Amino acid sequence: MKQIPLPIAADAVQSFDSFLPGDNAMALRQLRDVEPGSAPIYMWGPQGCGKTHLLKAMVLERQGEGETIGWFGPSDITPWAFDEGWGLLVLDGCDEFSAEQQQAAFGLFVEATTHAIPVAAAGRMPPVDLALRDDLRSRLGWGHVLAIQPLSEAHSRGALRREADRRGLFLSDEVIDHLLHRHARDLKHLMDQLDRLDEFALIHKRAITVPLLRQMLMETHDNSPTGESP
Repeated sequence: MKQIPLPIAADAVQSFDSFLPGDNAMALRQLRDVEPGSAPIYMWGPQGCGKTHLLKAMVLERQGEGETIGWFGPSDITPWAFDEGWGLLVLDGCDEFSAEQQQAAFGLFVEATTHAIPVAAAGRMPPVDLALRDDLRSRLGWGHVLAIQPLSEAHSRGALRREADRRGLFLSDEVIDHLLHRHARDLKHLMDQLDRLDEFALIHKRAITVPLLRQMLMETHDNSPTGESP
């Protein structure tokens, strides 16, 4: 179990304000309005669509109010202990929970709702399709179920430009086209690529161009143990 606060770098805070909503504006408003006693919320969508960002944004809001949070995910070893002083219970990556974690998550869910502690959970599939024990699956689908939509190409382009502007980088249309059309387009992957490109440009003391991007990807490919592109 990770007891919040999370180790989030100051220049990479995943807040509501830093989340690019795209087609998720209604979901964003609903997440901002969660209060003690609110119905549970379960978010689902493909990897990289922003589910964990939104969970961390909920946490950040409550940290600012002095609350403590219980955060549990597939990498956390059971048993999971409940604390009635939490302001929020978070269950991330529910679709990857082991049998023991499913049992622990169900117990925490029941305790949290008994104590009017809001529950926010996320997974890659809607509750009805989760390969989980029936009681946990029904609890996850009991409250608000929000389908988080991946960003469109236009929104992804805007996100890259906004992050580049924040860093003081110039990204040409050609560089953005290369990133969007030749690589995975989920926002997490794109931001990881931008991190690498920023560092690569600094090391080589060159402007960010398509040839530089290709050089970075080629060197990554050559250094990969499998010889596969990242």
